[in-house]
Amino acid sequence: MAAAKLIAHLLGVRWAERGTAGAFSAVYVNASLTLDFDQWSGAVPKQHYAFRVESAEFDAILSRIKASGLPYRSTPMGPDDYKVNCAYGGKLVYWSEPDGHAWEILTVSYARESPPIVAVG
Repeated sequence: MAAAKLIAHLLGVRWAERGTAGAFSAVYVNASLTLDFDQWSGAVPKQHYAFRVESAEFDAILSRIKASGLPYRSTPMGPDDYKVNCAYGGKLVYWSEPDGHAWEILTVSYARESPPIVAVG
């Protein structure tokens, strides 16, 4: 359950290698959200997971991403540019974990009119 361990580390939350449900590894994101990771023998379609966090949490998570040596980017797809996207009046960054799923942290919801992408870094 390497993916569960990695996301728990990056988010700075607890995880359990095997939960009470048996095969699942649980990542306890907060009091009302748990991500249950399962081991599959076949191919799993690539997924995208996004977390809206406070600015201080964003900075802490990005620090852990950098310390872990994970490549990250300012856009959902494309090359790893090691930049933070400052569009929407906040900060957002994307990375992929070893299974290829895309992860995102953002400080401001972008579920509104889209301003241009402004990458810094």
